[in-house]
Amino acid sequence: MTVIQIPGSKSVTARALFLAAAADGTTALLHPLRSDDTEGFAEGLTRLGYAVTKEQDRWHVEGRPSGPGVTDADVYCRDGATTARFLPTLVSAAPSGTYRFDASAQMRRRPLAPLSRALRTLGVDLRHDEADGHHPLRVHAAGIEGGRITLDAGESSQYLTALLMLGPLTATGLTIDVTELVSAPYIEITLAMMRDFGVDVAREGNTFTVPPGGYRATTYAVEPDASTASYFFAAAALTGGEVTVPGLGTGALQGDLRFVDVLRRMGADVTITEGATTVRSDGTLRGVTVNMRDISDTMPTLAALAPYADGPVRIEDVANTRVKECDRLEACAENLRAMGVTVHTGPDWIEIHPGTPRPVEITTHGDHRIVMSFAVAALRNPGTTYDDPGCVRKTFPDFHQVFAQFAKGLPVLER
Repeated sequence: MTVIQIPGSKSVTARALFLAAAADGTTALLHPLRSDDTEGFAEGLTRLGYAVTKEQDRWHVEGRPSGPGVTDADVYCRDGATTARFLPTLVSAAPSGTYRFDASAQMRRRPLAPLSRALRTLGVDLRHDEADGHHPLRVHAAGIEGGRITLDAGESSQYLTALLMLGPLTATGLTIDVTELVSAPYIEITLAMMRDFGVDVAREGNTFTVPPGGYRATTYAVEPDASTASYFFAAAALTGGEVTVPGLGTGALQGDLRFVDVLRRMGADVTITEGATTVRSDGTLRGVTVNMRDISDTMPTLAALAPYADGPVRIEDVANTRVKECDRLEACAENLRAMGVTVHTGPDWIEIHPGTPRPVEITTHGDHRIVMSFAVAALRNPGTTYDDPGCVRKTFPDFHQVFAQFAKGLPVLER
């Protein structure tokens, strides 16, 4: 059995940085993810006048409940969707100031129109400089009174997370009626973390009521990234190996840990204890049909694994994967077809048939999850390469070295 230490969660680290910046006092973040996305988020906070001090495995953030420490700033969000959506929301509550945000070409393509509309409904002067609903944008802050809004979060749960975290910074609080929601487990992460920072959100169905009053600083430990863990769990299932990931157990916040339930349905043996999750397998995988709406970041992991199952693997309700770092559904289909695998797709589904993949250069579209997912398939398809292997820096800069070392402990099966 191999025990693997997974880096901290990107989703949790980003939320923790927002909440710490808005809190009263200095927050210590333990085991934060150090990657391009989270470094970019911390850099953005620094440009906005928040003090962020970094040690090897601990970051300190001096909160500013009154808002940014500067009234004029330019922030470059790199490729980070959380940075590009959360930071404009954070500054919207400032009593005054003009803040400009831009992002990479990849992030400029990704939408945020529902969030922009919601902020404008609350009276925020937010303007998109070029294409409406995309970066670059400007926020002319003048505080937010609060009130009631309606939100469509069917494209990204990050829109709802941003507004929930904004709620305590408004004068009277915020009530959000959600008409559509994708990746619902991520909202549970947000609500749990807000409680840890001193704010309880009332929920009745898809209506969320957030009180005013602000956050309290705390010491917060970031759990390992469940999406990243999926590659190691899948590798064990594919090769007949066994792996344990500490720090992801029965109390884990992240819904993406449910990926192991998919592996269990495919024939793997899964054990979840209070402090860890273990996956073991004999390398035999069954075909499945699975709805991955709530764990869509692990869709590429399953897609890359699918050709080695004994029957078709059909993944449904994942339309939102088309507006991630790339169109992930189409990227998976494109690469699998290049490998000689039969694939069918629809607007929100992909069906992958058993096959014997041949090695190719994976077209990554600059997407870290495409690289890491097909690294799993490459365990039984040696010779696979990537047109942009370095894009893993977004969430796991050392992925290739760590995964290669991990693979040395796995059984070697025939192609």
